[in-house]
Amino acid sequence: MQSNSGSNSIKSEHTIQKQIQLALSKHQCTIFRANVGKIKLPDGRFFSTGLPSGFPDLFGFRWTDGKIFFIEVKNAKGRLRPDQIVFHKMLASHNIVHGVARSVEDALMIVDGAIVGYGY
Repeated sequence: MQSNSGSNSIKSEHTIQKQIQLALSKHQCTIFRANVGKIKLPDGRFFSTGLPSGFPDLFGFRWTDGKIFFIEVKNAKGRLRPDQIVFHKMLASHNIVHGVARSVEDALMIVDGAIVGYGY
């Protein structure tokens, strides 16, 4: 499901994320979307998802060997926040497969190559 329609158009991160989820689920991987953030409750309090700040958008594992991976999705112009860089450093210090994917091809490269820290 790769689309090059309109070389001047930039895909949204949401679109890229959905394409990556579909591609990896067909590529002998189980993949989850990490819903992170806070919402304001009717009584004025905030509810946090509980995941740490900077947690990547997607995570999962390869069926072939159970190796876990994390993927931060960005579009062509997307920039990493400081908390995402801190999370990357923690993952890198433990040699965990992870990276920034701006396309399905990036995500497949990260997962298949067991790359640690691609795009950071």
